[in-house]
Amino acid sequence: MKDKTLIIIGAGVAGLSAGCYAQMNGYRTRIFELHDLPGGLCTAWERKGYVFDGCIHYLFGSAEGQPFNDMWQELGAVQNRPMIKHDEYQRITDGQHTLIVYADPDRLEKHMLEIAPEDAALIRAFCQGVRQFTRFDMSVMYQKPKPLMKGQYWGAMGLKMLPFVLPLLRWGMVPAGSFAARFKNPFLRRAVAQMFSWEEAPVMMGMSLLAYLHTGNASFPAGGSLEFARALERRYLELGGEICYKAQVEKILTENGRAVGVRLYDDSVHSADCVVSAADGRGTIFDMLDGAYVSPRIKRMYDGHMPTHSQVQISLGVKRDLSDQPHWVTHLLDEPVLVIGEPRREIGVKHYCFDSSLAPAGRSSVEIMIRSSYAYWQRIYGRRLYDTEQNQVSDIMINLLEGWYPGIRQDIEFVDEATPLSYERYTGNWLGSTSGWLLTKETMRMLITGVPKTLPGLQNFYMAGQWVEPGGSVPLAAASGRNVVQMICTADGRPFVAQSPN
Repeated sequence: MKDKTLIIIGAGVAGLSAGCYAQMNGYRTRIFELHDLPGGLCTAWERKGYVFDGCIHYLFGSAEGQPFNDMWQELGAVQNRPMIKHDEYQRITDGQHTLIVYADPDRLEKHMLEIAPEDAALIRAFCQGVRQFTRFDMSVMYQKPKPLMKGQYWGAMGLKMLPFVLPLLRWGMVPAGSFAARFKNPFLRRAVAQMFSWEEAPVMMGMSLLAYLHTGNASFPAGGSLEFARALERRYLELGGEICYKAQVEKILTENGRAVGVRLYDDSVHSADCVVSAADGRGTIFDMLDGAYVSPRIKRMYDGHMPTHSQVQISLGVKRDLSDQPHWVTHLLDEPVLVIGEPRREIGVKHYCFDSSLAPAGRSSVEIMIRSSYAYWQRIYGRRLYDTEQNQVSDIMINLLEGWYPGIRQDIEFVDEATPLSYERYTGNWLGSTSGWLLTKETMRMLITGVPKTLPGLQNFYMAGQWVEPGGSVPLAAASGRNVVQMICTADGRPFVAQSPN
């Protein structure tokens, strides 16, 4: 059998993963990437010696023998890479009370009971859920793509999942905001709603996160997101793959219902036996393929009603060592502050002093992320008002920081702003989304049932990445690339091979 050629669109985590596994299985691959760097959304940028991380807060699969670690070993991403473990996820404060979100459920339970003994039953139930999920192997749902799961595999997976059926039923469809409303203590009602970054987040997601933080399986990879992505790039190139940077795909070419290659914006045409798009989902389906291969379900998914997440990231280079401060604090405001057209009642501040490679000695990289509408920025893009508004947002945030860290304004050496349009320009992601479909109780069903990685009426074509894996996490993006290659191997009658580097 002659080696088949695969073209992969996008050198993000999903595209690099697909490329690595395809090379392991005897395919010849080429990745076309619109940017000049690997990683897609898994990236960071350097400014005047400061590195501002744009992606990884924690990495599922960071501990040996834990879920997803084998995949990262195969992709060469974790070998010889120190992992930085946090004993606490974040702190949430209103200035008078502080909730320390400990990863250890025993410490968290004791601490929450000290704050609100009147909520003892609810606190104990929550912390017991975290304990239960320390044994939860999320990766079993991604060992095989769902179309290849036969009865025997479903049965084996069902046995592994059986101990978690009740916790999943109890917590899987409960949003953090709804859960927080059950607390009698007024401070915890506010704090718990912000515990996992957005109020729509299912409580089960938060429990799994704390559980993996506690077991050491959700640590921060030293060097940050871009260095992590470069490790995947190295593995792919070592396996014999080829990456073409600054090469944006305009169209996916088809003949008689089969994908046969791509055409770039420079009008060059590249043929292949199979095409994998790890690029933006909507752009792939409705622009690169002109909407010719859709179903009512696909049209519904991309009609704008599904929840996505876009944000503004304010990054600051600070001439001050903040390593004695908690690395992540969400401040609950007594009075809302108007930012980006909306009243905000909470502002999260994160520094990266726990990784000395991300700032010069004695200095700190600081980030503030604010959820924001894409439409707000799109309306003013191309006008002076766009830059003015970015500067105004930064100034409001710095004024708040001055209250929490007195004198910090004079220590700020560099300010960088990224809006949803920045994310769109950098990655091509629809609406500047940072995570594809936002994980909510509505999209949890998609996480379980899966999103098809093929399109109706089109052969030799597959999709990978965050638009087919709700939640947008780095391990799920990599798993989708792996799953796509499993599907290609099955279609070609080849056994799937996965191997770690020597």
